[in-house]
Amino acid sequence: MSQKPNYDLRTIASHFQILGNFIGAEPYGSGHINDTYSVSFNQGGKVVRYIFQRINHHIFKQPVALMENIQRVTDHLGKKLAGEPGSSSRLLTLIKTLGGAPFYRDDAGSYWRAYIFIEGARGYDAVESPAQAMAAARAFGRFQKLLADLPAPRLHDTIPDFHHTPKRFAALETAISNDVANRAKLARSEIEFALAHKEITGILLDARLPERVTHNDTKFNNVLLDEATGEGICVIDLDTVMPGLALYDFGDMVRTTTSPAREDEQDLSKVTMQFPMFEALARGYLSSAGDFLTLAEKQFLPFSGKLITFEIGLRFLTDFLAGDTYFKIHREGHNLDRCRTQFKLVESIKQQEPNMNKLVEELG
Repeated sequence: MSQKPNYDLRTIASHFQILGNFIGAEPYGSGHINDTYSVSFNQGGKVVRYIFQRINHHIFKQPVALMENIQRVTDHLGKKLAGEPGSSSRLLTLIKTLGGAPFYRDDAGSYWRAYIFIEGARGYDAVESPAQAMAAARAFGRFQKLLADLPAPRLHDTIPDFHHTPKRFAALETAISNDVANRAKLARSEIEFALAHKEITGILLDARLPERVTHNDTKFNNVLLDEATGEGICVIDLDTVMPGLALYDFGDMVRTTTSPAREDEQDLSKVTMQFPMFEALARGYLSSAGDFLTLAEKQFLPFSGKLITFEIGLRFLTDFLAGDTYFKIHREGHNLDRCRTQFKLVESIKQQEPNMNKLVEELG
């Protein structure tokens, strides 16, 4: 396992508006994209922690635009939450540099940001109960609702066409045609499954749903839960916050939260859409977002889980056929295994879609 580079966090921290004496820093969290550290300071005899992150500008190729998005979003959330009890724990608070910027660029060209550490809350890599799923969905729904009136201009598209499913499908068709790694013969059934579902790829885009400010990475571990109450209090990891459809966020919650199996599970009998988890997501999300969503957005909630799961499956299959050039792999056929779990989950969602639609209709 590779180690994170040994950055001089003391020097980096000296460029931010943080009082007190630097104590130390240590790697923090389980993220695979940015380098994240917990950095401690002595402030009048009290240890105060901050989160420092080095933005992976190889993945996020517009770090300045990305940070402009995050600053606008966190500033807006701060204004909306001002005066609420515990408001400081309900949003990420950026620390400015000595020059007043939202990020610091070091001599090596790396971009750094700092947040106040949110104490008394934690993230979980896997959901443990429907109650946790409901809490997370309520938090994501509230996040969207609070940002529904974000003033113009439009946020930057930090990853253009991120959830443009027809373009993802076109990329798969190209990968099948080129077959550069000579792997198409190994994925015949997956290719057939993908081609058989082409007609669903444009349904959300053709529905003329309103554009929203969306998170676009609504994995369960991107919500901090209060350690005492279990409430979802703060949405984190704002790198992909940009314009999109509200259903992209809900669909990815369904994809990442309803199945008990790992994303690369090889025993496909373990892959299933657990209806109680979906019900918890729907109830939690609609309890906070329901009053600003349109009727059409609500009606497409179950479908969005199927579409986003299918889209991620397309991406894994495309990368497998292209020779594993995008997603990191840890074994031969890893991306094909990932594709299979997604497509199996699509099948499970399809089987339960009538009951999912009925539930959403009842919830209003």
